[in-house]
Amino acid sequence: MGMLTVSALPAFHHDGCSSYASSSLACSPSPAQVGVFYVSLYLVALAEAGHKPCAQAFGADQFDQNDPKESVSRSSFFNWWYFGMCSGTAVTTMVSSYIQDNVGWGLGFGIPCLVMVFALLMFLLGTRNYRYYTSTESSPFARLARAFIALIKGSKSSQSDGTLASDDDAGHREEVKGVLRLFPIWATCIIYAVIFSQSSTFFTKQAATLDRRIGPTLRVPPAALQTFISVTIMVFIPVYDRAFVPLARRLTRLSSGITMLQRIGTGLVLALVAMVVAALVEMRRLGVARDAGLVDQPKAALPMSLWWMVPQYVLFGLSDVFAMIGLQEFFYDQVPDALRSLGLALFLSIFGVGHLFSSFIISAIDGATKKSGASWFSNNLNRAHLDYFYWLLAGLCAVELAAFVIVSRVYVYKKRVSHDNNDAVM
Repeated sequence: MGMLTVSALPAFHHDGCSSYASSSLACSPSPAQVGVFYVSLYLVALAEAGHKPCAQAFGADQFDQNDPKESVSRSSFFNWWYFGMCSGTAVTTMVSSYIQDNVGWGLGFGIPCLVMVFALLMFLLGTRNYRYYTSTESSPFARLARAFIALIKGSKSSQSDGTLASDDDAGHREEVKGVLRLFPIWATCIIYAVIFSQSSTFFTKQAATLDRRIGPTLRVPPAALQTFISVTIMVFIPVYDRAFVPLARRLTRLSSGITMLQRIGTGLVLALVAMVVAALVEMRRLGVARDAGLVDQPKAALPMSLWWMVPQYVLFGLSDVFAMIGLQEFFYDQVPDALRSLGLALFLSIFGVGHLFSSFIISAIDGATKKSGASWFSNNLNRAHLDYFYWLLAGLCAVELAAFVIVSRVYVYKKRVSHDNNDAVM
């Protein structure tokens, strides 16, 4: 973030061009600015790869899963972790985007940089109070590699002479089996990740075509509608944690209220409903464009309020409260204890693969529909058919949901010392 801030300073620009005008077409960046900018982006990606899975796993490790009170608190931790993430997203969307567009990119990058410095100091202040779990293995990857080798060796020995494996080899084989059994759940959540990626892409393009005026002077930026997702999450997480879980606990006798897979499944249902609503809203938007005679005027604001799109953003937020947090807790809890950061990395890979699969689907459909003369993703959204795409995603989500239910019904939770018995429940 420091390098991003430096890349936006006036010293890196050509004469007559400042960071306050860096978005102007007349302002061209210098080679040094471009170099620093791209290196900083790669550093951010590297930092996120280390921070996202490990920080969350380390936070959850502060709660003892074998202590009944701390076990309940650990489940609640995932709710409040995501609450904090969404709070930061909401502030960034509302404040930083305004500063970057109206004041300057230098200050827009500088503020998050200072926030990161403050966060690092706060993290270090707690060093003496953290719980640490030591391991003899050099890394989770080394442990997993040994487990795969043990699994292969055990398979060969059992086929040849029936020789019993050592206790270590048997333990390693159980670890790799513990990871592999998560892949059916992983695979049946890919379409959810594809749907998740639409809120920041096509939804924003649709919003740009609507009447975004609030009052006589205020005009809402299209991307600002994404704030409704974060706000919904921030409002509903306390309701879920303080009202829904205690109520469900009385009915199910589970400390978490409902099981992790039930929570994920509920989120998938809400994602399906969100796509159906998005398809219906897009059908109306296209109808308004036709009725107003604005089909060939893509930059004209349609006589349709931006509030029509709010329900799908709210449904996305509700879906995240169930599916996103449920997936985080599931992939942390169900991997072998020594591989928990790797489990959260596996959770994050759902969205990496989902974004790639989304790009593939869009490219394939775009190429196929262009041949017939009318692309579903035309630059002129009034002649595009995003409604068809949303119906397709809704259908794929329905198929995914059916597969998820089947896989969940046969899934057996990892055995652990606990006061709840989740072993044969979805």
